[in-house]
Amino acid sequence: MHIKRTTLTILGALMLLFGASQASAEVKVAVVDVQKAILNSEEAKRLLAQIQNEFKGQEDQIRKIQSDAAAMLERVQKDSEVMSDAEKRRIQQDIETKNNDFVYLRQKLQRQIEDRQNELFSGIDKKVQRAIEELVKSEDYDLVLPRQAALYVNDVYNITRKVTEKLNQYDAQAKPKQ
Repeated sequence: MHIKRTTLTILGALMLLFGASQASAEVKVAVVDVQKAILNSEEAKRLLAQIQNEFKGQEDQIRKIQSDAAAMLERVQKDSEVMSDAEKRRIQQDIETKNNDFVYLRQKLQRQIEDRQNELFSGIDKKVQRAIEELVKSEDYDLVLPRQAALYVNDVYNITRKVTEKLNQYDAQAKPKQ
C-alpha cells in the first residue's frame, strides 16, 4: 500500500513537472471563419453572381406572383363592401392559388440554387484547406480553430482575412493569362 502511494505521488509530481514545462512553451493559436473567408473571396463573389444571373427569370416570376396576390388582396380589402359574395370567393380562391404557386416555386428555386451552389463550390473546400495549411507553415501556427468554436476571439488571432487573400491568390493564378 505504501509503495502504491509513493508511486502515485511520484507519478503526480512528474505530471506536474511535465505540465509546467509544456505550459512554458508558447503555443501560437489562430481562428478562422471558413464560411466568411469563402464568401469574401473573389471566386465566390463571381460564382454567386453567376447563380443570381442563372435564376433571375425564376426570381422575377416569383416576385410577380407575390405582387399579383398582394394586389388582389388589397382590392378585396378596399372593395369588399361593393363586391358580391361570389366575386369575393373567386378572388380569395385566386389568391390562394397564387399563394400555393408562390410557395411551390420558391421552394423549387431554393432547391435549385442550393444544388447549383453545391456544384459550383464543390472544390473550394480543398482550396480552403490548402490555404490554411500554407498559413500554418508560413506563420508557424500550432493550432487553428473554427471561429464558431470560440465565444470570444481577439482580432489578433483571427486569420479569416489571410485565408481569403490566399483564396484570391489561387483564383488569380488559375485565371488564364490575357
